[in-house]
Amino acid sequence: MALGVLCTGNLMIILDGSIVTVALPTIQTDLGFTQSGLAWVVNAYLIAFAGLLLLSGRLGDLLGGRRVFSAGLGLFTVASLACGLASSSTALVVFRFVQGVGGALASAVVLGMIITLFPDAGERAKALAAYAFVSAAGASLGLILGGVLTQSFSWPWVFYVNVPIGLVALVLTQSVVPGGKGLGLREGADLVGSVLATGGLMLLVYTIIKAEEYTWGDGRTLGLLAGSLVLLAGFVVRQAYAAKPLLPLHIFRSRAVSGANAIMVLMVAGLFGYQFCTALYFQNVLGYDALKTGLAFLPAPVTIAIVSLGFAVKLNQRFGPRRVLVVGLLLVAAALALLARVPSDGSFLADIVPPFVLLGLGFGAAMPALIGQAMSVTSPNDAGIASGLVNTTQQVGASIGTAVLATVAASRTATLLGEGDSTVVALTGGFHLSYGLSAVFVAVGVLVAAFVLRSPAAAAAPSAGDAAPGADLKSADSPVPHI
Repeated sequence: MALGVLCTGNLMIILDGSIVTVALPTIQTDLGFTQSGLAWVVNAYLIAFAGLLLLSGRLGDLLGGRRVFSAGLGLFTVASLACGLASSSTALVVFRFVQGVGGALASAVVLGMIITLFPDAGERAKALAAYAFVSAAGASLGLILGGVLTQSFSWPWVFYVNVPIGLVALVLTQSVVPGGKGLGLREGADLVGSVLATGGLMLLVYTIIKAEEYTWGDGRTLGLLAGSLVLLAGFVVRQAYAAKPLLPLHIFRSRAVSGANAIMVLMVAGLFGYQFCTALYFQNVLGYDALKTGLAFLPAPVTIAIVSLGFAVKLNQRFGPRRVLVVGLLLVAAALALLARVPSDGSFLADIVPPFVLLGLGFGAAMPALIGQAMSVTSPNDAGIASGLVNTTQQVGASIGTAVLATVAASRTATLLGEGDSTVVALTGGFHLSYGLSAVFVAVGVLVAAFVLRSPAAAAAPSAGDAAPGADLKSADSPVPHI
């Protein structure tokens, strides 16, 4: 029951990241957004969400996971209602920012709570597979639900749908999710570090967003990027010397944790580019409406569900997370490479379904293994911050993937239009380049998995400095993550 409540709350928050996308044209018409202003319906949420994940994860360790999850879930639910009732563009953007704050508080602690709720290795592996499915398939399901709600009702319902789900989850949280006092704020109330981390992450996401407007070579973009890097560098220095750091740097001594988070950035960057470009390909090239676009994504989440919930645990136990991760990432890279050849008059069954199924097979296998590695050497006292770190790297990867791959696709399309190609052919050419670069991102992740994550022999005798206090190092190929 506790796992179901936590995954439901997390799914609602993940869905919100994509469910709004389908409704944007209707929102623009009803509330009078300008084209540039409309982007802030997404950006306001993303900046708050990504910037506060790390701090929220640490608050889970200090105040107790259930307390932080409940606070975030309540804030997210109230903000969702306010978004649906918004009567002006400014009000919607403000409430979306508040929604992002609530989403960060709730989702940042879920993975850490699952790790502590399931001390048995076998049960924990199954719980991580369920969490991985929610993380992997939630965005695609959001596109489907967004199309259904927008076309059948109206855009406020993409926000209203969160209210009953959030209220039920909030009530059940108090009765079925075990509570805990946490370490207390005195054990990690690093206010300076919190300001540096939150400010640096928010500014970094803002820089990536503005780079689409200014271009990366523009002095304004470079100035914003320099500012974000200075804040983040200051945060790292602060954590190295703070008596009670927000992010204990010792967790990066584990090659499993460091490597898994690096892979997460690369994999998510590639997959968010795929989602962004494919939605545009369906609508602008194949002429699908909002509902048909959402339903067209269905083969991927269905396959992810079958693999992650049905086979991932057995595969990890039989072959080890490292091998499963490498093979899964290779399948994802192959699927993206196939999409890089999709024609401008593509057939859904012949050109879309095969790579979608292949992507689902790879992602469904890779995601549980990757999450297990990211949490594999975390002591109980660091579970929340490790959970927040995993969520933060996902958001950084999503921001980089969307910004870089969208820019690449647009640039290639403009070039082809200048050469005299039709709009449909030029758009498809831009998507081809974006898909190809997405495959490269994931392929680099394969190299990190193969050469950074340790083999059994390398991990068998770690040095004394490799483990955090209270952590039990396990091989990257051990059957299950273990605290």
